[in-house]
Amino acid sequence: MKYSFLTIISAGAILFASCQSKSQTENSTVKDSTVQTTKTIAETGTPVDVSKIKVADAKTILARKQVPILCYHQVRNWKPTDGKVGKDYIVEIQNFKDQMKMLADSGYHTILPDQLYAYLNTGAALPSKPIMLTFDDTDMDQFTIVRPTLEKLGYKAVYFIMTVSIGRKGKFVDYMTKEQIKQLSDEGNIIGSHTYDHKNFKKYAGKDWEEQLDKPTKKLEEITGKKMTEFAYPFGLWNAEGIPELKKRGFRMAYQLSTKRDEKDPLFTIRRIIASGYWSPKTLSNSIKNSF
Repeated sequence: MKYSFLTIISAGAILFASCQSKSQTENSTVKDSTVQTTKTIAETGTPVDVSKIKVADAKTILARKQVPILCYHQVRNWKPTDGKVGKDYIVEIQNFKDQMKMLADSGYHTILPDQLYAYLNTGAALPSKPIMLTFDDTDMDQFTIVRPTLEKLGYKAVYFIMTVSIGRKGKFVDYMTKEQIKQLSDEGNIIGSHTYDHKNFKKYAGKDWEEQLDKPTKKLEEITGKKMTEFAYPFGLWNAEGIPELKKRGFRMAYQLSTKRDEKDPLFTIRRIIASGYWSPKTLSNSIKNSF
C-alpha cells in the first residue's frame, strides 16, 4: 500500500481529533529481549510472571475496580490557528506539568500493562492509587516535553505509535524518530501499536489486517526489539468482530474510549478517558474520580 507524503501531512490536520469522545509501579519493570516485560513488581515487592498468567473469565475481570487510564495526544501551547475541537486534544505545556504534579501530589502511582494484566486476571497487588498514562499518535512533543516531565516524577507511560508518521515533519506537527521510540522503550516505558495510518478499525477488511496490524507490529518490534502486546483503537472505536484478529496476532489487551467494556472481551475493550486541553488539574482530578 503506498501513501503520498501529502496524505501524511493531511493526516496531521485531523489528528487533533484522532480519538473520539471525552468520555510501574514506582519500581522498575524487568525487560526481556522478546517481550515488552515479563515480570512486574507490585507494591508488595513480589515478582509476577505475566507469561504464566491464565486469562480469567469475563465476569471476574469486570468485577474488579477499573484502574484510571488517561489518554493524551499533543502537549504544546495553543496556536491562533487551533480550532475549538482541536484544543480539546492539545494540552498546553504548563497545564500538563501542573496536571502531572497534581497526580504526584495526590499520591497516584503510574502502572504499566503487565501490572494491569496481572491485576485484572489474578487480583495481583497494585500500588496505592494506581493510574496509567497513555499517549497516542507519535507526536514529537511526547518525547521532548512529556518524557522529561514524567522522568522527574518517576512516572512511566504507554506510547501508542502510528507508524506512517515515524520520523516525519508535518505541516501541523512533527513526529518521533525510530531512535526516540527505542529510547522510550529502553527507559522502561511501553510501546504499543496504533495502526499504520489511523484508519477506523471498524472498517477493516481484506488486506487491512496486514497493512494496519501486521506490518506496523513488525516495524515496532524491529525498532524496540520487544514483542507488541498492547493495541489502541484509532478514534477509540472497536467492534467485536475484529477482536479475534487482535488475539490471533498475539495482542494481550486493547484500549478504547468512552463506551462500556465488552461483556465477553473486557481485556480488549479497556476504557480510557481523554485528558482535555480545557481541563485544569482540579477538573482532571474530578474527572478521574467520576469516570472510574
